Amino acid sequence: MPRYFIEVMYDGTAYHGSQIQGEQKTVQLDLNNALSTLLRRKIDTLGASRTDEGVHALCNFYHFDGAEILNAKTLYSLNSLLPATLAVKNIYTSSNPTANARFDASDRHYRYRIYTQKNPFLHNRALLYPYVLDKNLLHQTAALLKEYTDFETFSKRNTQSKTFKCTLYKSEWQEIGDELHYVVWGNRFLRGMVRGLVGTQLRVARGKYSMAEFKKIIESKDCSKADFSVAGHGLYLEQITYPEGLLLTI
Repeated sequence: MPRYFIEVMYDGTAYHGSQIQGEQKTVQLDLNNALSTLLRRKIDTLGASRTDEGVHALCNFYHFDGAEILNAKTLYSLNSLLPATLAVKNIYTSSNPTANARFDASDRHYRYRIYTQKNPFLHNRALLYPYVLDKNLLHQTAALLKEYTDFETFSKRNTQSKTFKCTLYKSEWQEIGDELHYVVWGNRFLRGMVRGLVGTQLRVARGKYSMAEFKKIIESKDCSKADFSVAGHGLYLEQITYPEGLLLTI
């Protein structure tokens, strides 16, 4: 039986997160319902990355098994059933029938967008943060984070993770037009981790913590010392990568 991988993108402000939460409106619920309607049987998908309420995705993946033969027409039909806030980008089959959307992903890319002056066209698309920031300190904090692999400090409580070990391949701040972006790539991320990284770095850049204090916060393994308060709508899951040859275009 083929294992299908569905690549989606969505406006996170329309959802209470990506993962099934009963009957609350989530990305996974909308996708499951559309697939179930199209294939005329109950479909339960499994997601690659859980995103919180408000968080956007340019790319996320879900997998499911089905004897049906899906094709380009399936993609069109599926999108016609989905709301405007959720779109299917691609449908793949897996070369490995036991491949897992979550556990077989090799890396994930996130971006957090900040702007400093009110702009109605960025509302719910980036975080309005009208404070003076020391950008040199931001570059220092981002570089320091790459020296660590234990990110327990930046994991919210009540997580299902059995380990807090993560490898960051990229951690940097970028100035793009009038916006400031934090870009981070890693093999895995913990619950709330990117927002915790952003919020805590911003406190350093505002002079609330010194670099020495920031280092102690990382090493404390105490999530109460991190700042998770930055809004979800500034965060984008941009890319998920799988090993070469695992996903085959239908």
